[in-house]
Amino acid sequence: MLMKEYRICMPLTVEEYRIGQLYMISKHSHEQSERGEGVEVVQNEPYDDPEHGSGQFTEKRIYLNNKLPSWARAVVPKIFYVTEKAWNYYPYTITEYTCSFLPKFSIHIESKYEDNKGSNDNIFSSEPKEEETEVCTVDIAYDEIPERHYKDSEDLRYFKSKKTNRGVLQEGWIDSQEPIMCSYKLVTVKFEVWGLQTRVEQYVHKVIRDVLLLGHRQAFAWVDEWIEMTMEEVREYERATQEATNLKIGSFPPAISISETPLPSVARSGPSSAPSTPFSTEAPEFLSVPKERPRKKSAPETLTLPDPGRRDSLFKLPNFFSWNSSPQPE
Repeated sequence: MLMKEYRICMPLTVEEYRIGQLYMISKHSHEQSERGEGVEVVQNEPYDDPEHGSGQFTEKRIYLNNKLPSWARAVVPKIFYVTEKAWNYYPYTITEYTCSFLPKFSIHIESKYEDNKGSNDNIFSSEPKEEETEVCTVDIAYDEIPERHYKDSEDLRYFKSKKTNRGVLQEGWIDSQEPIMCSYKLVTVKFEVWGLQTRVEQYVHKVIRDVLLLGHRQAFAWVDEWIEMTMEEVREYERATQEATNLKIGSFPPAISISETPLPSVARSGPSSAPSTPFSTEAPEFLSVPKERPRKKSAPETLTLPDPGRRDSLFKLPNFFSWNSSPQPE
């Protein structure tokens, strides 16, 4: 298990970002979906929790099977997807990710939002911890983004909002920007496979950082599209976009079961997760095999992961939520 805390500041208020986040998730998911691949919304409904109060529960499936190589399709279930479950008690949320083909793999994201510059060092616990959690600060304007996802219109070093008059974000903008808020995300990655656990968990965190960077950039870059929306209007936009997205990718009857990995008690007692940054629909690269070692026809119908001890091993993380240009594990 590898845990890190991410802090992402935004030139918004916490109340504004509540709507902006919902809008960004819906628009991004629709743009990234295509026939047979993409994000299907299974559930999106109000949810009451005795500890956290009223919230919203969502369950989504990210379908990937058509992007797998032909040999891989022979050994994975006919329907291959990642499951996202989210309980939103904004400004407190929890998101869980599991994979239908990797029951030992899971991601748990606990999020909190505050109107500050990322200065709350005890937001997730008032008691000192035995081991300090690594804190990673993400700068939405000046951190490098994967080239294939770069758009001039989303470059916050040059973007200025017409409706809010916020931006351009100059270097050091966090210290001078008003208003300002921070998304705090405590991310726990588990991949309980001996020999691969450390490398996979470290690489997943590299990918998650890219995902958080892109999602928060887009939320502000699209601010003029959503800033005047009410909660009722953004929920209607969310509903209409979800219907269009489900039609775009096609409907899939449940054909396999998902093995859910047990999560910490806080998530089980009051599952609270919100719209999280959507996964992309790239094929899981861990299913690729070295070209110089083609699979023999007589090989059994099982999946063999590369040996991490070999220098020529083409080990890669399943990047169903990443991009090809994401940093590769060393």
